[in-house]
Amino acid sequence: MFNRNRFLRRIAAIASISLVTGCGLLSNGDPDSKGPIVVGTTSAPSTLDPAGAWDGSWELFRNIYQTLLAYPNGATTPQPDAARSCAFTDRTNRTYSCTLRDGMRFADGDPLNARAVQHSIDRIRSINAPSGPAGLLGSLETVEAVGDSEVVFHLNKPDATFPFVLATPAMSIVDPGDYPAGSLRKGDDAEGSGPYRLQSYEDGKQAVLVRNDHYKGFADRQNSAVTIRYFQDSATMVAALRSGDVDTTYRGLAAGDVLALQKRSDSDLQLIDGAGTDISYLVFNPKDSWARQPAVRKAVAQIVDRGAIAHKVYRDTVDPLYSMVPKGLTGHTTAFFDTFGDPSVSRARKILDGAGIHQRVPLTLWYTTDRYGSETAVMFQELKRQLDDSGLFDVTLRSRPWKTYVVGYQKGEYPVFGRGWFPDFPDADNFIAPFVGRENALGTPYPAKRITTVLLPRSRTESDRGRVVKDLEAAQQIMVDDARLIPLWQGRQFLAAHDDISGAERSLDPSTIMMMWELHRKTSW
Repeated sequence: MFNRNRFLRRIAAIASISLVTGCGLLSNGDPDSKGPIVVGTTSAPSTLDPAGAWDGSWELFRNIYQTLLAYPNGATTPQPDAARSCAFTDRTNRTYSCTLRDGMRFADGDPLNARAVQHSIDRIRSINAPSGPAGLLGSLETVEAVGDSEVVFHLNKPDATFPFVLATPAMSIVDPGDYPAGSLRKGDDAEGSGPYRLQSYEDGKQAVLVRNDHYKGFADRQNSAVTIRYFQDSATMVAALRSGDVDTTYRGLAAGDVLALQKRSDSDLQLIDGAGTDISYLVFNPKDSWARQPAVRKAVAQIVDRGAIAHKVYRDTVDPLYSMVPKGLTGHTTAFFDTFGDPSVSRARKILDGAGIHQRVPLTLWYTTDRYGSETAVMFQELKRQLDDSGLFDVTLRSRPWKTYVVGYQKGEYPVFGRGWFPDFPDADNFIAPFVGRENALGTPYPAKRITTVLLPRSRTESDRGRVVKDLEAAQQIMVDDARLIPLWQGRQFLAAHDDISGAERSLDPSTIMMMWELHRKTSW
């Protein structure tokens, strides 16, 4: 296992806005007597089957399923969870072996053995769901179950990032008896071996989690049950928080609500400001007659004013981003700024003129209405204003809810569309590799041969990520030169909670996925 401490940022310290003083935490009392911890979020799962999701569904998966490796509180590299131990067994980073903990079982009591792990990984590739995570397993050749407790992964090329892949919720271990090898499981049930079991689920409304008595892993559960409520927008979620229907919010606080929480001097709420590595960006579809033209894409890159978006739309709760790799990770650059500089209509016009484009370019920009926060629509209105006001573009906006939006971009229906990215694992590789190649996470083929055949493979032979910075920087510059993807901003994680809730500041892993087991009520005031 290799160390990436040098480039990972720890979750920021808690910033409380409560004026409650003189609070003493007493040792007696039963914090669970008030019922489950209720967490609000605007990020509902798209599916309950790990083989079908490469998205925010992972937030639920982390808590009801288990992976061989994961992140205990404070860890910045994956540590054994369902496994007792894991390691590369050769010098070339091509054979990786894990030994399971003794006596592992799923929540229903069925045994969790090496065959279950093999089944779980193999079905991801066999099903190859359009919205699934098979793309993460590009370096995997075969999985081998050796007896009941050992799993050996044979890679087709060196890949020092493979332990990080195994730690993603995409690699959740499922019961072979409940999850078909060749198709996704249907219905509103899930059977895992994580800290909680899913007692009930209402699509788009709530997930009820209760303690899994068969769980064996590193999670030290501070509560007995958690209910996750899914909201369509930040305002409704915050109203539920203030009314006491929700104990803490996770993902989806709008900028205006963050600022309001910061200013409320009479509040009994606390606001946790955490470092984030999530990013927002535009994708250009090579199937579209205008979006396929490099000059069009570069002209858009030349006009987009990230500072205005961050300030006017998000009220400085996000930071402008000038590379697909966010700040805080080894290899981050400001390549878009270095190449295009400040927004300039005259330079954009020169780019288009040089390609023989003298008319206003018609572009249709698509965004989702219910995935990346309440400001998404406002951001796209600002993008439209910037591009239209340049006199070089004529922009039309279109939108869909997430579930149908995903289907649309996978089919290549959108000329230009917005996406957000929450990292699979905290490494610059994960902000480059998922977006390139003929099959990628975006449904828009982007060969980028030098990146996929030279730079990334070479960087994956090296466990010390500080030694591959030049390759990572070169890959980012290629992405700038192609302008197939245009980064917009990098987020921060804001969590709001009642003052009687503890553990929120400890609950985010390095991929900013919430570990619900860290949350608990203070026993007395």
